[in-house]
Amino acid sequence: MQFYSTRNQSNLVGFRDALFQGLAPDGGLYLPENIPNLWDKIKYKDGSYPELAFEILYPYVDGEISKSSLEDICQNAFSFSVPVNEIKKDHYILELFHGPTLAFKDFAARFMARSMEYFLDNNSKELTVLVATSGDTGSAVASGFHNVDGIRVVILYPKGRVSPIQESQLTSLGGNITAIEIDGSFDDCQLLVKKAFQDKELNESINLSSANSINIARLLPQSVYYFWAHRHIGKNESIIISVPSGNFGNLTGGLFAKKMGLPVEKFIASTNKNDVVPEYLKSGQFQPRQSIHTLSNAMDVGDPSNLSRIQELYQHDLTSLRNDIVGYSYSDDETINSISETFSENRMILDPHTAVGYAGLLNYKKEFKSNAPGVVISTAHPAKFIESVEPAIGEKIPIPNRLQHFMEKEMRKIEMPNRMLDVKEFLLTA
Repeated sequence: MQFYSTRNQSNLVGFRDALFQGLAPDGGLYLPENIPNLWDKIKYKDGSYPELAFEILYPYVDGEISKSSLEDICQNAFSFSVPVNEIKKDHYILELFHGPTLAFKDFAARFMARSMEYFLDNNSKELTVLVATSGDTGSAVASGFHNVDGIRVVILYPKGRVSPIQESQLTSLGGNITAIEIDGSFDDCQLLVKKAFQDKELNESINLSSANSINIARLLPQSVYYFWAHRHIGKNESIIISVPSGNFGNLTGGLFAKKMGLPVEKFIASTNKNDVVPEYLKSGQFQPRQSIHTLSNAMDVGDPSNLSRIQELYQHDLTSLRNDIVGYSYSDDETINSISETFSENRMILDPHTAVGYAGLLNYKKEFKSNAPGVVISTAHPAKFIESVEPAIGEKIPIPNRLQHFMEKEMRKIEMPNRMLDVKEFLLTA
């Protein structure tokens, strides 16, 4: 499989190069040259989640990772449960928070770490994985890459804009993991990462890669759990999928799944008040802006990178895009109401991001009077956002041992202004 840049379709690379480059040299994002239709091959198959992941991912790495090696990577990366729970008739939650850091980004981070480890050899120059996070990406990448030989990880996160538990997770591992607190927003951190990849001197001096959703290897493994959800709820019919969305990598993974043949009636792009994509779907005009801090902080993105990928997937045809995606946005008050009402009616506890997604599913079903089964992509354990969830439900939430472990460890971070010069100096000298 070859991958091309969204800025130049003739710029083709293999999976290994796309994995390690992250961002294409021309500043574009990589996409598969073709997306195979896999639905007929896998729709009648049973099996484990790692087995499903192997079937879906192998066409993208064929010729670069052997079948037996990919099987091992999938077994190792996806070694936790992926339950699908029914809230009420035809309303489901796909729980993606049973990995090491209790967030959906464990899927992609662990797959990337093991794929990079597969390609690295003892003679390779040390690889620096640079990542921006609005919360869960940083902790998942830190956990997935911790103590991987030949790789150092540098995480940029916005000061005062991640939850206390998320900050503990991404700052407490030490070793080959360095956390840098940037005096700015997630969009500022993301821009610093992009500038680093376009800095010629920096890239000639160090071996740089990224684990953000600008990296295609983040998105491919995220397409797998959409098939998994359909297997458990869809039978032979189309389903509705509501995706809590910030940088839109998770939704892009779902769109890959649809292009691979997954029957989907509609994707719902459910956002907080950082609603630039729902507004784009309504008006046809994309107007990025500074992000707003909300309770669902992992979605606080005002200039989502993956929109350019989505537009390219649909050949910049807004009508086709609107046929597959509808967008809704919610305030913090509406998010709290979603948490409270869901708990009161169904005794299910949602984190703020999943609550936004569930509100989107309810809105869509009401507006379009759809009877299709709907699933919400549940992105994080509610205990990671205990400060907002407990008041909303009026009860204490048990904190899982894995989170308690992080909270008891010392935080180690470097404070830094929002300046590329400072980040570059650190990367070159640390």
